Amino acid sequence: MASGGNGSPAHVSGELFKMMAGIDMIHVPYRGEAAALPDLLGGQVQVMFPAASAVAAHVREGKLRALAVTTATRSPFFPQVPALAEYLPGYEASAWYGIGAPAKTPADIVAKLNREINAALADPALEARLADLAGTALPASRAEFSALIAEETRKWAQVVKLSGAKPE
Repeated sequence: MASGGNGSPAHVSGELFKMMAGIDMIHVPYRGEAAALPDLLGGQVQVMFPAASAVAAHVREGKLRALAVTTATRSPFFPQVPALAEYLPGYEASAWYGIGAPAKTPADIVAKLNREINAALADPALEARLADLAGTALPASRAEFSALIAEETRKWAQVVKLSGAKPE
């Protein structure tokens, strides 16, 4: 199981799969996802849990076979590819990005930033660009984003702890 390095999203996504499926795979860490891709394409490693954007072109060109997406449901970018949760109920591993501000930022500034960011995420041009990268926008309130951070922190802390993963 290739990954972009110890603790990378591909690594912990694979560890979650191993735990939930009750299987073992040897973790082969690389110095970044880009370094692992040639060995995946060449068959030196058998599986990887990469970001969709990193492999979308290879899948479309038939150079890689997508076995499943790690989102909770099928991806609109690869509708023919099943979600891993269809075979392993409850499995979900998605990378996400957010924008933060210092803790003492005035509430009115935070509210304005949230409104403007959510408006930008609703822009069709940005949605199209994200789609090109096999991504989707997830507009949210400050409270919703805070809840996501707390939930994801608990989930992945447990995966790291149970896997025994250590930083290099």
